[in-house]
Amino acid sequence: MTNQIIVVDPLERQDILRALASEVRVRILDHLTRLGPRNVNQVADELDLPQSTVSSNIQTLIDAGLVQTRSEKGRKGSQKICLSTFTELLIAFKDPTPAQNSNVIEVAMPIGLYTRCEVSAPCGLCSPDGVIGLLDVPDTFLDPDRMRAGLLWFTRGFVEYQFPNNAKLAGDSVQSLGLAVELSSEVPGTSKDWPSDITVAINGHEIGTWTSPGDYGDKRGKYTPDWWKLAGSQYGDLKRWEVTAAGTYLDGEKISDCSLGDLELGDHRSIRVRIGVKDDARHPGGMNIFGRGFGNHDQEITLRLTRA
Repeated sequence: MTNQIIVVDPLERQDILRALASEVRVRILDHLTRLGPRNVNQVADELDLPQSTVSSNIQTLIDAGLVQTRSEKGRKGSQKICLSTFTELLIAFKDPTPAQNSNVIEVAMPIGLYTRCEVSAPCGLCSPDGVIGLLDVPDTFLDPDRMRAGLLWFTRGFVEYQFPNNAKLAGDSVQSLGLAVELSSEVPGTSKDWPSDITVAINGHEIGTWTSPGDYGDKRGKYTPDWWKLAGSQYGDLKRWEVTAAGTYLDGEKISDCSLGDLELGDHRSIRVRIGVKDDARHPGGMNIFGRGFGNHDQEITLRLTRA
């Protein structure tokens, strides 16, 4: 399954807020999201609106990136087909930077706030208070309550997060990009010997793969709630990736030649981080991601940009 979500900081995306500040535009966007691609005449007929009104308002949605278009062959030449860019839109203020005038910009992303997902069972999500949705049902990963998740797991596939590119917004160049997340393999129950190849990609470029040795259940995670049974995954390893001009490092050791230049940070307003287990992984041992309220580190997925 796939899902397209945009997380909007209202302080940074005034264009999106303005695009949504119209009942007509919201109706058009809702119509395209629910019913799928349409040309302007179809939208006008189905919403009982003037064609000129629909055309001008769709252009505003296009300018804000909420609608995209493609050309298709029609009965009389080509026609412009409009489609909604995202299936969900979330408004959220980002965390403030750790310190004023710091050389580091850091954003913590809740593990359930992924913007795309494609997972296979066994899979599931939990908040510190209980199970979210249904276990081993991939569609549960679209449940709005996922934003409360402190633990998620799946066998194959990925979750993708969209971080704001705050360095680009500030007009700064980046010296390094760091990523920290608590991870383990996933097996029904637990097993200390259950290797899994967990791959991280940024802006569509794989920066490296870490082979998790197992799914840890020898003792309760420091922050794992008491209601979670000891037979389930308890904690992971806190892994730290760093991408520099010289390549990518994992816990201080170079693992690939993928460099900052490959990530094209200057070309994107957001930074897409994908974490997953590939279908052709040598060790396809699933994956757990631990966030706040679970595991040993009580932290979200953290992206850190160090300015040059």
